[in-house]
Amino acid sequence: MGARQRADERREVTMEATVRELSAASPAAIRNTEPATGKPLPAVAAVGPGEVRLVVERVRKAQAKWAALGFAERRRRLSAFKNLVLDRSQELAAVISRETGKPPFEGLLHDIAPLVNLTAFYARGAKRALRDRRVPIRMFPHKRSYLRYEPRGVIGIISAWNFPFSVPMGEVVTALAAGNGAVVKPSEFTPLSALEGKKLLDEAGIDPELVAVLPGFGPTGAALIDAGVDMMVFVGSLATGRKVAASCGERLIPCVLELGGKDPAIVLQDANLEAAARSVVFGAFANSGQVCASVERVYVDRAVAEPFTLRVVELTKKLRQGGGGEVDVGAMTTPAQLETVRRHVDQALAAGAKALTGAEVRPGPGRFYAPTVLTGVSHEMAVIREETFGPVLPIIPFDDEEEAIKLANDSDYGLSAYVFSKSTRHAEQVANRLAAGTVIVNDVLYTHGVPELPWGGVKCSGVGRTHGEEALREMCWVRHVNVERFSLPKPWLFPYREAVLRRLEKLLRTVMRLFN
Repeated sequence: MGARQRADERREVTMEATVRELSAASPAAIRNTEPATGKPLPAVAAVGPGEVRLVVERVRKAQAKWAALGFAERRRRLSAFKNLVLDRSQELAAVISRETGKPPFEGLLHDIAPLVNLTAFYARGAKRALRDRRVPIRMFPHKRSYLRYEPRGVIGIISAWNFPFSVPMGEVVTALAAGNGAVVKPSEFTPLSALEGKKLLDEAGIDPELVAVLPGFGPTGAALIDAGVDMMVFVGSLATGRKVAASCGERLIPCVLELGGKDPAIVLQDANLEAAARSVVFGAFANSGQVCASVERVYVDRAVAEPFTLRVVELTKKLRQGGGGEVDVGAMTTPAQLETVRRHVDQALAAGAKALTGAEVRPGPGRFYAPTVLTGVSHEMAVIREETFGPVLPIIPFDDEEEAIKLANDSDYGLSAYVFSKSTRHAEQVANRLAAGTVIVNDVLYTHGVPELPWGGVKCSGVGRTHGEEALREMCWVRHVNVERFSLPKPWLFPYREAVLRRLEKLLRTVMRLFN
């Protein structure tokens, strides 16, 4: 056994022992049930909030060594992690499915595939994205300036439960590619998926003390912000996101917040109705509607509203709902989210809306809400104003394009939006008037799985971006270096003289006119 292997094993034992000790010191345990069956999941010991700072300090020590490795070695180890995820994809998909209630198909394609793609993108492209950037200076051509991107240090990550593998591990991979360490507080509803990711990071040869996954409850997440991290990434609800932003503001910690959406789809009169209907049904009911980019509102031109709605209802009635196997729509992951969906639909029906499908909790074990299509809804209803985050699709006709754009923008959220039209030029004109971080023409959802594209929203959907080169740079601080290549007179230095001021004023006017 070589010295390096022995050192790696000692580090692994140290971090695992630390987390084990912290978990043992906490009287709480995380006990969940499978959303699709009601069967108990393995209990997970929770790390208490009072112990988080110790873990952050350990990660910080490991981060300095990781940053010093350079891009080539970081690329090698991230690529090893990617390959391990590919090798264990079936086992990982099974864990994700059991823990969230989503079909294994979605665990593979919506959680594992995006993470693999993102890891490959950053392993290959981090060096180019973070290379020194030259900044030309017009007024002082004898000086040379450049920007250098330095890792912030330790990135704190608080993640949601709907994509319990791809989201936290994606933020970890971004942090590592930029030279940082990471501490993850996964959702208390889905800690098992993140813990599986941590095992594969260790197996890939990444220092076990560089990344920590701390299962716990809300106070543990709050403690992470207060534990000396250098940046926070939060993915979750708007209410909690406001608290995270306030805590980060008090400590002057930069943060990226992804806080959900109430995403509209506009179906124009000239749209391919079959393609639009299929896309909208998928966009509304994938992951049982528990996607921040889910289609939660559809505005369809009144001239085609009837055939479009009929086709949506036909497709929705064909969806297979259940656990495991070949099903299309899975379970609701948390009891609270099931109640939110029930409340939104019941309130809408009481106010005059009509359910063309669903509108009921399925009987039997597990947490299943039947895919629901609503008509007769208005913008005063919670099902239109609030994030439903479930398998509910309200459809509203519009009379003209201006009305559709106005209604689509009438929301506190602005994450994604969708436009359907046979004329892509026309669709783009509409897209560029929508208040959303991402607008997709003639498709839905997929851009979150494309690593080259930045992901984030406007308004109450959050601040900052994940994915893309922008996310790498978000996880760095920028040093500007300015070098004088050769010396020239500096007439602006002390002492000030009136004659010099007049010459400088004349020179300024001449030079600025040249730059017009």
